[in-house]
Amino acid sequence: MDRQVIPNGYFDAGSCSIDDFKVLVDQQLSESDAPRAERVVSNIPVYNVSEINRLLSGTEGRRGLLAEWAHILMHRSGVLVLEGAFSDTTPLDAATSVFQDIIRDEKAASGGGADHFAAAGANDRIWNSLQKLCLRDPEAFAGCFSNPAIDAVCEAWLGPNYQMTSQVNLVRPGGGAQQAHRDYHLGFQTEEVCADYPAHVHDLSPVMTLQGAIAHTDMPVESGPTKLLPFSQLYRPGYMAYRQDVFKEFFESAYVQLPLKKGDALFFNPALFHAAGENRSTDIQRLANLLQISSAFCRAMETFDRERMCKTLYPILLEKTRSGSWDKAKVDAAVSACAEGYSFPTNLDNDPPVGGLAPETQKQLFLRALGEGLPLEAFSKALAEQTSRRKA
Repeated sequence: MDRQVIPNGYFDAGSCSIDDFKVLVDQQLSESDAPRAERVVSNIPVYNVSEINRLLSGTEGRRGLLAEWAHILMHRSGVLVLEGAFSDTTPLDAATSVFQDIIRDEKAASGGGADHFAAAGANDRIWNSLQKLCLRDPEAFAGCFSNPAIDAVCEAWLGPNYQMTSQVNLVRPGGGAQQAHRDYHLGFQTEEVCADYPAHVHDLSPVMTLQGAIAHTDMPVESGPTKLLPFSQLYRPGYMAYRQDVFKEFFESAYVQLPLKKGDALFFNPALFHAAGENRSTDIQRLANLLQISSAFCRAMETFDRERMCKTLYPILLEKTRSGSWDKAKVDAAVSACAEGYSFPTNLDNDPPVGGLAPETQKQLFLRALGEGLPLEAFSKALAEQTSRRKA
């Protein structure tokens, strides 16, 4: 039986087979898989943007190129490079200067931002660099995000009307590597939470977002550009697997790294096993603007004042919890219908993932308050503080 097909429709730690994983990642990307690429390096197709600009400007050629990119991201190696995405790197330099100022200001104010998959202090992180750059230097923002090639690869994976977010990562000489991981959405959840999602959601999570990185500095291998494991996005139970030591060890033995030049851009399927590398250089401040682009469809149809709903419902559920007239299943169902059950989007400066990969959700706060028997006034105060932390 295929170890990736689970009879009960769920993945857990026992669903994972390192032997099956090795077979998948042992594939080779041929030039016929990426006919419009200038070259293929370590199973990663590299596209010279100056050469593909003519395709991007035409309808038929553009569709063919976008279809090729989507095929690579979904069915083949899962990663591609846009070489020379910025032929003029002046806007990147302007943005880098702004980012350095923000890092200095934020470190002075709070010590700097935490990272999801690296030890505290191993790098400098700017959450929501998209908004911060736009407000501090709209000219630099316009220069960085008016890039047709980047727009095209986002459209190739997500379709039109995508939503851009970005976070800056600065790794200084001696900065340690991240742990191998998958990314948003399920990659930011704990193993226990991931196991609660049906297998088909594991299949669908990667098509909701696209991961990218714009190189704001030259990134030779010794500076620690992203470690990548081509084809690893094809492994269905990968959101469970990447946490296991045997998979971590294999990743460290099999990953590839591509040097990047300032102005290059890297894009990959968020389910690809990857990690920022160790900066072994003595003088390179490796800076990338990390892009996390979401599908236009990752939104609810209606808006709600869920904070007000929670405050109104809380006394009812508190009474039923205290009296024991409702069991946990009924209480959980009512809270799920009322409260926001997801950590994102949030303001990660004010609402960091302390103690885990994602901040506490409104639903988790509601259930915790019920479990602790908090009075309505205390719950309302905690709820208001949480709402305030999430605001931009």
